[in-house]
Amino acid sequence: MSGKADPRPAGEGTTSRTRLDRGRGALGPALELVHTGRAPTRAVLTAELGVTRATAGAVAAELEALGLIRVDARPGAAAGSQGRPSHRLSVAEDGPVALAAQVHADGFRAALVGLGGRIVATTPGCEVVDADPAKVLGSVVAAGAELLRETGRRCVGAGLAVPSAVAEPEGLALNPLHLAWPAGAPVREIFTEQVRAAGLPGPAFAANDVNLAALAEHRHGAGRGSRDLLCVATGHRGVGGALVLDGRLHSGSSGLALEVGHLAVNPEGRPCHCGSRGCLDVEADPLALLTAAGRAPGPEMSLLKQADDLIRGQYADPAVRTAAEALIDRLGLGLAGLVNILNPDRIILGGLHRTLLEADPDRLRAVVADRSLWGRSGGVPILPCTLDHNSLVGAAELAWQPVLDDPLAALA
Repeated sequence: MSGKADPRPAGEGTTSRTRLDRGRGALGPALELVHTGRAPTRAVLTAELGVTRATAGAVAAELEALGLIRVDARPGAAAGSQGRPSHRLSVAEDGPVALAAQVHADGFRAALVGLGGRIVATTPGCEVVDADPAKVLGSVVAAGAELLRETGRRCVGAGLAVPSAVAEPEGLALNPLHLAWPAGAPVREIFTEQVRAAGLPGPAFAANDVNLAALAEHRHGAGRGSRDLLCVATGHRGVGGALVLDGRLHSGSSGLALEVGHLAVNPEGRPCHCGSRGCLDVEADPLALLTAAGRAPGPEMSLLKQADDLIRGQYADPAVRTAAEALIDRLGLGLAGLVNILNPDRIILGGLHRTLLEADPDRLRAVVADRSLWGRSGGVPILPCTLDHNSLVGAAELAWQPVLDDPLAALA
């Protein structure tokens, strides 16, 4: 036995182990702070976690060792600043990814999405959706698996966005009205089977596309900083809504909350697929705009792109402007009712609704203010969604959540 003394001060080894154990409990919260951009430096991370600087350093170092974040120890002090600059934190650009898939009325697409909501790679969008969900989901998973092979990235899981309410806990697509899929199709089970058949690791999830768009925008886009966020969007067909309450996606007791597409905004309007008449779903979507403007939908591109191009390129045409104003008024009426019920602190609009907002923001805001009690008392900010492919990013968020909850267990 050597007679050399331990060069460490007494108790240092125990202190390091204690700090590491404490830090492991903070790994998930710390990763979420970096993931959502709320902790750009170690100093901010320390303050947000309420731990010591040394513990925050140990947490950041372990997340870096897991390949999830990068710690820049030499960021350089800003001009005029005093004291030692804090290490900068960012997500690892070459780290793991989630496989995200989206199916809509005009096609489907797969993507790889890293932490921070960053899209690493996407497949070209397919424009044909088979009536058999297994064929479609098999194709989109195969496309995603090919992206993983090409990039060599590690996959943490997979998420799917569909244009239907998805009932919990079974994962059934209750109303895929614009896909010709059977009502109640077990999309989560089918998607999971296809993911497993492709040999991909990690869990698989499925949810409504607008719910996922709201989740992505709340974490990485126009909804950041909002506590009670209302998202309304029309994609390729129909209208959907989602609500983030106190920072969490609110999906109701069985996943079916915020079916805003079936708010009646025109009692004498078009028949809706749900059996009612004049719902937002048929009064404020791309097909409604094209029809009102006297434009026959063509097969050369998606309905959403045709409607967007019409507003952006021909808004001076009286027929187009009149049609757009009618949709703005109906959308505003629906939003006003939702504001009265939900009292959100922010509204974000996606798809064609974003384009309508950009075309005439004053008109839409005036309708909402005039028809809503809370709007009159000060106004609710109405903003466009800012993320490209936000439903895909949201689908990836589902797959990233287990990692955000417990990085060590998820990546074991």
